[in-house]
Amino acid sequence: MAKWGEGDPRWIVEERPDATNVNNWHWTEKNAGPWSKDRLKELLNNLKITQNGVDCKVTEVEKVEGEASANNRKGKLIFFYEWDIKLKWEGHLAGSKDVVKGEVHIPNLSEENDVSEVDMTVTIKGSGEEAQRLKAFMHNVGRDEIRKQLKEYVRSLKEEFSKGLILPKKGETTVKPDSISTITSGFNKKINMEPVISTQNKQIGCKLDTKTIELSETFQCRADEFYNAMTKIEMVTAFTQGHVKMEVEKGGKFALFGGNVTGEFKELVPGKKIVQYWRYKQWPEQHFSEVTFTIEEKDDHTLVKLKQDLVPASEVEQTNELDPIDAEEII
Repeated sequence: MAKWGEGDPRWIVEERPDATNVNNWHWTEKNAGPWSKDRLKELLNNLKITQNGVDCKVTEVEKVEGEASANNRKGKLIFFYEWDIKLKWEGHLAGSKDVVKGEVHIPNLSEENDVSEVDMTVTIKGSGEEAQRLKAFMHNVGRDEIRKQLKEYVRSLKEEFSKGLILPKKGETTVKPDSISTITSGFNKKINMEPVISTQNKQIGCKLDTKTIELSETFQCRADEFYNAMTKIEMVTAFTQGHVKMEVEKGGKFALFGGNVTGEFKELVPGKKIVQYWRYKQWPEQHFSEVTFTIEEKDDHTLVKLKQDLVPASEVEQTNELDPIDAEEII
């Protein structure tokens, strides 16, 4: 390793008010889950929806399941949230003593979709003309009011969890507002290198022509940081900009890009090596390639070598576009 005072200055902890995370270079994270559950219940419980002689109210937030977090990477705020919400409601028409009860289900409130596009299903218990009118009211008017509350949740999440994530630089005691940017996903890649595709063809099964893809790239980060970027679900979500399923253990499954890429972890050596079985959805059924990441930390950077064997020859170009270390932005 480099001697004290040498190497990339971003790796050196300088004098500063907090003495940590110099220039906001490293990934920091806050768990926003418990706060989010309380905030969603506060915003939705007892929500009154009244218009033209129709009175409805959310009587209970029956279920709030999911997670949320706020992250700082190089001075950029990255928010993740995914919630499955179920509400109970009741309502009646003016002049009627009958009370109609029902439910509203919000299966996927997440950063992937704008709040105005969030799916919401309205159901009722019972039948009859009044019940159908109230269901239509909740479907047309009630959903808009609930979306307003969900939009307020997202706004307050970002406001509350921006505090303390962006740290002042050396010589500063506060953070200037214009130094903060809020995004939903993305990393900043440092060095691009063209892939080298071996000319050696292989055949498996029914004479399927395959090739090997090899990549080598240098990143301005620690080896452990790169390893986390490939195995920590929040960071993989930011890279892929989509929903991620991942079990980070030997034999654990993963699904990326909406299920278009699936596979299994074959070997995991923190900060040093990742081996995966990996396939693209359009490949021949049950055919997997084998991807090996070799991670080597140098004095002031980390060298990552990727080797992907058994890629169908006809899919090399498409596969190369999805290879993690050849993406536009990472780490």
